[in-house]
Amino acid sequence: MLSVNGLSRRFGGVYAVKDVTLRVEKGELRGVLGPNGAGKSTLFHLIAGHLRPDGGRVVLGGDVLDGLPPEQRARRGIAIVYQSDRIFRRMTVRENVMVGAHCRIAHGFLGAIVRSPRFFREERELGSRVDTLLARVGLDGLGDRMADSLPLGQQRSLQLARALAAEPSVLLLDEPASGLRAAEREQFAQVLIALRADGLTILMIEHDVALVMRLSDRITVLDLGRVIAEGKPTEIRENPAVITAYLGPGEDDGP
Repeated sequence: MLSVNGLSRRFGGVYAVKDVTLRVEKGELRGVLGPNGAGKSTLFHLIAGHLRPDGGRVVLGGDVLDGLPPEQRARRGIAIVYQSDRIFRRMTVRENVMVGAHCRIAHGFLGAIVRSPRFFREERELGSRVDTLLARVGLDGLGDRMADSLPLGQQRSLQLARALAAEPSVLLLDEPASGLRAAEREQFAQVLIALRADGLTILMIEHDVALVMRLSDRITVLDLGRVIAEGKPTEIRENPAVITAYLGPGEDDGP
């Protein structure tokens, strides 16, 4: 589903990501681990198109994304959820999710102005889809609430619903469980398990090693911008390079 080939990005003379290559299969949940400054978020920004690489290539389902800006990558099927609570605070929960579907709307500005038949049909379909997505992430019945009135856990779920509204084929999650309480974290985990079961391809950066080990089919570990290990959770847990660079000496038992 997603191929990253020799991807590199430097800031000044320092490489944040250097010659990173990975292959993610359709329906896979790929965990991405690494210490602070390992290049994880930079990698996601390169995949999503928010940064331009100094070298390398991103291929989505055989479609080369080189040079495409973020909005065009979103139309091709790349969606990203950030660690920070990036919501539209003066809008309702439902309106926030509808924003995420803009790349899938075909009627355009003129169609909205003249109220074309396509406009009304798409608006009805979008309203039904938004309600389905809100229920899917645990926000059923909260569509008319103001987004900034939600607690952090529900705001994170709102961001997820907005990303899903774009009908992505690959979902990038940048520390989605950061700041969540145990119950919120478990609810979020159950949503991800259901999305993977439905065939959605997910890449997840997360400092909660136990959560990554539990949810991931495979894990890629970065250190100083390079891939130092890749494999199943059991393999990563026992990898000496990972223990040294990320988990730390004496923690080889893993979570």
